[in-house]
Amino acid sequence: MTNMKNEVVAAFKATLRGPVLQPGDPNYDDARAIWNAMIERRPALIVRCAGTADVVAAVNFARDNGLPLAVKGGGHNIAGSALCEDGMVIDLSGMRDVHVDPRARLAWVSGGALLSDVDHETQSCGLAVPLGINSTTGAAGLTLGGGFGWLSRMHGLAVDNLVGAEVVTADGKRHWASAQDEPDLFWAIRGGGGNFGVVTLFQFALHPVGPEVTAGLVVFPAAQAREVMRRYRDFVDVLPDDASVWAVLRQAPPLPFLAPEVHGTAIVALAVFSPKAPDAVAPLLEQIRNFGQPGVQPVGEHVGAMPYEAWQKAFDPLLAPGARNYWKSHNFTRLSDEAIDVVLRYAGAVPTPHCEIFLGLIGGKANARAPVDTAYPHRNVQFAMNVHGRWIDAADDDKVVSWAREFFTAAAPHAAGSVYINFLTQDEGARIHEAYGPNYARLVGIKQRYDPDNLFRFNHNIRPDA
Repeated sequence: MTNMKNEVVAAFKATLRGPVLQPGDPNYDDARAIWNAMIERRPALIVRCAGTADVVAAVNFARDNGLPLAVKGGGHNIAGSALCEDGMVIDLSGMRDVHVDPRARLAWVSGGALLSDVDHETQSCGLAVPLGINSTTGAAGLTLGGGFGWLSRMHGLAVDNLVGAEVVTADGKRHWASAQDEPDLFWAIRGGGGNFGVVTLFQFALHPVGPEVTAGLVVFPAAQAREVMRRYRDFVDVLPDDASVWAVLRQAPPLPFLAPEVHGTAIVALAVFSPKAPDAVAPLLEQIRNFGQPGVQPVGEHVGAMPYEAWQKAFDPLLAPGARNYWKSHNFTRLSDEAIDVVLRYAGAVPTPHCEIFLGLIGGKANARAPVDTAYPHRNVQFAMNVHGRWIDAADDDKVVSWAREFFTAAAPHAAGSVYINFLTQDEGARIHEAYGPNYARLVGIKQRYDPDNLFRFNHNIRPDA
């Protein structure tokens, strides 16, 4: 890229509606900033696309000039796949339109939209797409990896609600992928990540949700953790699909409903969600309150009616951009006593106050499909467990990364041997088979068809020559 003539770049810029940023330009450093502050890369060109035509032009320019190519949607990926060094970034952050057809219960979501954009538009009609739990996440990256959150037990994964998508492939052509149109490509983008092209538009099925739901936290002290986690494990086995309860083990943040003496102490927080009214959720909530030792109540509780949009933003303060992040993850089909003991041991030794271990409950409708129905194959998983190393000072890199890796190794004998692709860090390319399991060979074949030269390789890469 450094040898490319200025007039070549200038001619390329003239073909676009959106701006192109280069090192030294105003806003360049802002444009290359992503969620995970551990990732530091300097692209030669950041193409801030204004529409699909810009994406087509950028793909063609990168391919014809042999440029490394990365694609940025929300920039939230833990591995930093939105950036490449001395190449081109196709930046979709200016393409955030969301259009809702409430009568057909469909939404058209542009490739740069965040979860907050989708929720804002769909909730105005009392509808929702099953997406994630952090409103600043990009809808594109989350969906392309599978996508699970509070609604997944009721309505399946994000990919299970994808009706169609516009994809720009490595040859610069636009494709509409759906069950009827290019079904192989449609199958591959439902869990295969960004390996097959740039998705500029998603069409989702919508479901009635909200605008108010019942949600909140029930918080126990670490001294009750073993009893709480074992009862939680048994409780979710019979939990109805229209409810979800996640477990988070960490030091207590200064939440207003917790007494000051609880702040900074080790806790187990159970995050409760249901689309039903509080009265209907009350029996489940009463069971949860009694998860500790007999006669011991939680140290804090805040569960009630709230807007669905507000609950989707509830964890944003704990996941704000700009911190250093390192994750390790396992899937579990069920939590054994031994697995719980490993979780408690490492949760009791978090290296910074920002670190946590969370268990995202899946199951329900998310497991109703066969593993081969979509590229996302993990249809027997009950929990996606993520060890979330998070810190501010680079001097803490070694101790946090070591803690996460040691937990991963200790938990592995009790796990399912599979992993959610969106939770893989940049040093985990060797786990690609764990992410795709029986679907890997078919994904390789589709990659050979749509991207034989591996232009889209800055991701958890499915190599066409594998």
